[in-house]
Amino acid sequence: MPKIAVFPGTFDPFSNGHRDIVEKGLKMFDEVIIAIGVNALKKTMFPLEKRVEWIRNTYTNEPRVRVETYSGLTIKYCAEVNAGFILRGLRTVADFEYEKQIALVNSDQNHAIQSVFVLSEQKYTAVSSTVIRDLILNGGDYSLYLPQTVEVHTALPE
Repeated sequence: MPKIAVFPGTFDPFSNGHRDIVEKGLKMFDEVIIAIGVNALKKTMFPLEKRVEWIRNTYTNEPRVRVETYSGLTIKYCAEVNAGFILRGLRTVADFEYEKQIALVNSDQNHAIQSVFVLSEQKYTAVSSTVIRDLILNGGDYSLYLPQTVEVHTALPE
């Protein structure tokens, strides 16, 4: 049975930090599903279709990466796609505390699915999607933090 991991998030936008976590995941798992969560209550900067396109373009030549969207509980989605693992990246101690809490609840919901935490590279620890969005909105140089396939200028809100 293949080892499948789900890497969930909104990826608004998909960053080099996210890509770092996927690359580390590919060293551990047979397949990584980048699962873009759809939450009607969460305001995003970029349309879902554009985020899917950017990530798929990033992994055009990597057949072990799949990009999908889902709604509802991540743990239920993992069971639906036969994933035994949830892949999460940690930048800070605060990330660990937050992710640990979610992992414990997920374990209560389904013991068969394990959360796996990987540390992001140091150069990505200070950069979140929130920081990148702020740079985009305020004319800063965000290009250092995004894969070349993520062309935010084509999807900037009016």
